[in-house]
Amino acid sequence: METKNIMIVGVGGQGTLLASKLLGRLLLSRGYDVKVSEVHGMSQRGGSVVTYVRFGDRVCSPVIDKGQADCILSFELLEAARYAEFLKPGGRIIVGIQQIDPMPVIAGAASYPEALEEKLKGLGIEVDALDALTLAEEAGSSKAVNLVLMGRLSRHFDFTEEEWLEAIGQSVPPKFLEMNKKAFALGRDA
Repeated sequence: METKNIMIVGVGGQGTLLASKLLGRLLLSRGYDVKVSEVHGMSQRGGSVVTYVRFGDRVCSPVIDKGQADCILSFELLEAARYAEFLKPGGRIIVGIQQIDPMPVIAGAASYPEALEEKLKGLGIEVDALDALTLAEEAGSSKAVNLVLMGRLSRHFDFTEEEWLEAIGQSVPPKFLEMNKKAFALGRDA
């Protein structure tokens, strides 16, 4: 199998690292060689967080270069735009439409870019956008955005829902399991 590349991008605190660990665990259970590499920016201050997930028969490097990503799973619109150049032709961005102001916007030195979803589509990128925050809140917590987006991502894999739910069960604390399963289902069915 040709190596597949998925980037998971967001802002510190959104749960991108849990999402990458969940996906890596699922891929390993299916027998793939998996490499996960986390790049932490100023995540503790709301900065960009990027995780590379590469899988296939044999994966040598954990890093994804520009133009190589099959899919970008983005927890925030500006992060989707920031990393769009990493997509290969025919790639897809799955994005939560939530907007989190970066420091320059908070400080008044810049404005949050307008119409990012439309600009991404204008680049010829397949954009699958959803209001993950509202769905997470419906599931029981705004912190479940990551599982809503994983649910949406799951639509593009041939793994069973049971396999995904097993990986979720292995990845989240038991007291949050039912809420996370609900968030996953809402994202998958949205």
